[in-house]
Amino acid sequence: MDILWISLLAVPVLLWSSGTFLFYFKTILYFVSMVCLAVVTIPMCILKSGGRNVENMRVIRFLVQHVKYLMGLRFVVSGRENLQVDGPYVIISNHQSSLDVLGQMEVLPDRCVSVAKRELLLTGAVGLACWLGGTIFINRKKTDDAKSIMAATARTMLKDQVRLWVFPEGTRNHEGDLLPFKKGAFHLAVQAQVPIVPVVFSSYNSFYSPREKQFKSGTIKLRILPAIETKGLVPHNVSTLSNQCYNLMRSVFAEISDATAGPSQ
Repeated sequence: MDILWISLLAVPVLLWSSGTFLFYFKTILYFVSMVCLAVVTIPMCILKSGGRNVENMRVIRFLVQHVKYLMGLRFVVSGRENLQVDGPYVIISNHQSSLDVLGQMEVLPDRCVSVAKRELLLTGAVGLACWLGGTIFINRKKTDDAKSIMAATARTMLKDQVRLWVFPEGTRNHEGDLLPFKKGAFHLAVQAQVPIVPVVFSSYNSFYSPREKQFKSGTIKLRILPAIETKGLVPHNVSTLSNQCYNLMRSVFAEISDATAGPSQ
């Protein structure tokens, strides 16, 4: 019993005195919270919609929005009005860590789903909850499969009036800059002739760094940029469109990260 009490008393001391302990504690708390919310979400989505349905994202969004308080994170959002676009569109954003999900839920419009790697579907309750919310899973290792899924998604977007959230970098990036964009999201938008809405997250480096084992409280800026039209564009224009979005988002990333992020480690 004495050992139990000593252990309980040691936790707040370590949280205050050890950055490494705080990093692992908050990382574990984050993933446990997401799993627990997924377990709660699954029956709620089934009861609400009977199975897989984009409307289930309302439930997921409501529940996940509260996790930011556990993590000590604050979001400052500008440009919300730029999401008030009628009909389907493609949202593209930079991708730094799994914490991006919290930013997504902060601004996610109705009838919007994410594109995610297929491996997420195999993560138990979290994968099932994402599937019920309409998440589109692709096998990034098989380019032909990914392209065919994207083509089918373009048709579904128009038919069902669904919005899509894509991370065009294709993988997480902790280096304080944007990786070159993959072209899938831009082919999708051009094929469906729908607008692209860029969303930029400021750098997390001032409060979160897996390399340095740092996870403090912090502020994340989200800037939603005006929609970029694709009507009249053809596949030949995809590279130019991708470069335009990349340069714009990279410039905004540097601008909004100045006051919130330290130098890249």
